[in-house]
Amino acid sequence: MDIYMDNSATTKVYDEVADEMFLYLKTHYANPSSVHRMGLEVEKKLKGARKRMANLIGANEKEIVFTSGGTESDNMAIRGVVKANKRAGKHIITTSIEHPAVLNTVKELEEEGYEVTYLKPDENGVVSFDSFKSSLREDTVLAAIMHVNNETGSVQPIEKIGKYLSRKKGSKTYFFVDAVQSFGKIDFKPSKYGIDLMSVSSHKIHGPKGAGILYIKEGTKIRPMITGGGQEMGIRSGTENIPGIMGFVMAAERAVDNIKGNVEKISRLKDMLRFEIEKNIDDIKVNSPEDGACHVLNVSFLGVRGEVLLHSLEQDGVYVSTGSACSSKKKGSHVLLEMGLSPKELDGAIRFSLSGMNDESQILAGAKMVQKHVEEYRKIVKR
Repeated sequence: MDIYMDNSATTKVYDEVADEMFLYLKTHYANPSSVHRMGLEVEKKLKGARKRMANLIGANEKEIVFTSGGTESDNMAIRGVVKANKRAGKHIITTSIEHPAVLNTVKELEEEGYEVTYLKPDENGVVSFDSFKSSLREDTVLAAIMHVNNETGSVQPIEKIGKYLSRKKGSKTYFFVDAVQSFGKIDFKPSKYGIDLMSVSSHKIHGPKGAGILYIKEGTKIRPMITGGGQEMGIRSGTENIPGIMGFVMAAERAVDNIKGNVEKISRLKDMLRFEIEKNIDDIKVNSPEDGACHVLNVSFLGVRGEVLLHSLEQDGVYVSTGSACSSKKKGSHVLLEMGLSPKELDGAIRFSLSGMNDESQILAGAKMVQKHVEEYRKIVKR
């Protein structure tokens, strides 16, 4: 039996989502930009999907731009806003624990002459609202703050930040939130949080890879990063990935409709996993905060190399991660490093990320496998 606990990297597609996608691969396969009947039928389906997605997040249809996923949405939001609002300023605020899609993008902009303030987290992986306020300047054109950290599950104070910016008179600062790890896990609407732009990715919520959205609040000044035929209201040209979009929207509806029960289940499983690890394994450090998101548990096993533990668990069909899938091949976690972990704590860190497809038997069996391999590794090292 495989025990998959790497859902922050990607999730298994729901069966009904795969069936929906197959329909648009085999039957409704026309290009929505075509003017013939088949194309117009698909265009109608696309408009319906946009309306459904807008309803889920409390937006209007013109505020939804379909993309290829989180990385493209992040790039589009950051580059598009700063390029379109050069007169407003060249200062950006972000955090030092963002996803690489955000960090690497703002670093490139830094090389182009933009000034960037990187807010550092506390030991729980949370940046303070006060540090954000003190970093805000008259020439701050963009604040890019993730909602839920993908490696620790820490929840950032985006509601406070968004509402503060909304109330601040004369503010020219746009607020962008990477909600890839929070959508379907935290019940919120971008308009109520004062968010101007927000990215969501399909494959984190049991939808297909290669689909996502960028929510762009009406009136936001943004420059297209991909030009061409003018699809997606001219903001993101290119033939739309209709099978991916239709599967994504179906998965998003299921995530939102079942959010309360799903979060309760995943939280219970995470608490069980943490309890079993703390009860049976000595010399560990839990890096995820108590009040973090329901699905992520990051633990350092002291005296154990995380990468070795990962591959040992893999041999028994247990799948975990040492950090972000987009940067896991690099040495060490920049998130845990910014939180102040020691080299030993960094080296032994493992991320467990759960979904509603996990169950109690998997959690108990997975925890036993972790205990087994940690004990075996420590015995070998002591020889």
